[in-house]
Amino acid sequence: MTFADPTHTTAASAAAAPASAARVRDIRLDFFRGIAMFIILFAHTPGNFLTSWIPARFGFSDATEIFVFCSGMASAIAFGATFDRAGWALGTARVVYRIWQVYWAHIGLFFATAAMLAFLTDLEITTRNYWGQMNLWMLFVEGEHWENPNIMFSFMTLQWVPNLFDILPMYMVILAMMPIVIVLGRTHFALLATASLTLWFFGQRAFMENLGLPYLNFTAEPWVGDDEWQRRWFLNPFGWQLVFFTGFAFMRGWIPKPPVSPLLFGIAAFIVLANVPLSNIGVREFGFDWAREWRIDNRQWISKTDFGLLRYVQFLALAYVCWVLAGDKGNRIRAGAGALGRAWNVVLQIILKVGQQSLAVFVVSIFVARFNGFAMDMLGRDTGTVLAVNAFGCGCLILTAYLAGWFKTVPWKPKGAR
Repeated sequence: MTFADPTHTTAASAAAAPASAARVRDIRLDFFRGIAMFIILFAHTPGNFLTSWIPARFGFSDATEIFVFCSGMASAIAFGATFDRAGWALGTARVVYRIWQVYWAHIGLFFATAAMLAFLTDLEITTRNYWGQMNLWMLFVEGEHWENPNIMFSFMTLQWVPNLFDILPMYMVILAMMPIVIVLGRTHFALLATASLTLWFFGQRAFMENLGLPYLNFTAEPWVGDDEWQRRWFLNPFGWQLVFFTGFAFMRGWIPKPPVSPLLFGIAAFIVLANVPLSNIGVREFGFDWAREWRIDNRQWISKTDFGLLRYVQFLALAYVCWVLAGDKGNRIRAGAGALGRAWNVVLQIILKVGQQSLAVFVVSIFVARFNGFAMDMLGRDTGTVLAVNAFGCGCLILTAYLAGWFKTVPWKPKGAR
């Protein structure tokens, strides 16, 4: 959730730096991405009271914006350097390979989660239907859908996107846009900005329906013939690409980093604070009925599905505030001296590790979140139990991050061959 210095992002700039120059790693990207992973775990755990107090309840944007924005920044580092070093064709090949990895992560996550939910439901320890909670009736009950080969084909080709499994398909579609974005960005940034904003506009359902024009989004349940009842992807990639490629453009240096100034900080802080009365907290805790009515009347501006414009504005303001508060390269996040500083350093290293392994951690978080909901059904939802179950979930994410990092070192190979 931070704007990084674009002058220190590409492989070319790193190679140009003197070998003797002391380089301090910018930890802000990994830090905020790690924080987002924990928030996503809390948000996806059914019946978790912590969900009522996550940052998303205080504004229009939520951890999804952090995840997508930071993914855009991370993609600029990983893939942008490949495009610069190896050329467009090999850069595109690497993007395709990443899409392949994410695709199978999506497939594996769904079947693993569906199998667990079926098992937990069949135990009949509780009265809950866990697969029913995720609207998997067509998988377990409506056999005419699942037995039809076209339905299996629909799932494997991302035409059927079950509830809660939208973010990885959205991410794949956005990744597929990257080679074109590279060409547009290298030609002239205005071309990229125009293309991204045009895609975003055509992905706004309310606007397009008012104009009588086609609405860009994918169907999520292709067997539903009536367009009025047709569910679309919950995270519309044509809308969400805007925040992804904003992060991408900042990290590539196509958009200069904003200056640190009291005026800009004041404006951004005002936007963040002014958003609170219109947020979930404003309606729920402060009883602002006018805010509830405003949200209903203006839902197209705050739509999560199509990435409404006010979500974008509020997120950028929040990102700027956090960027300034974190300090240059995250210096204010780093641990200080003394026992407290050492303790914080341990926590910080864990958060950074989770942020560095975000794909593996995200996949595990969805699975663990559903299990944690079952655990709370069994054990109760008193404060101590809920905190203990959430701590267990966080432990699973941390273990996943360290295991994924360890596997990436390919420890079974000789050091010289890695």
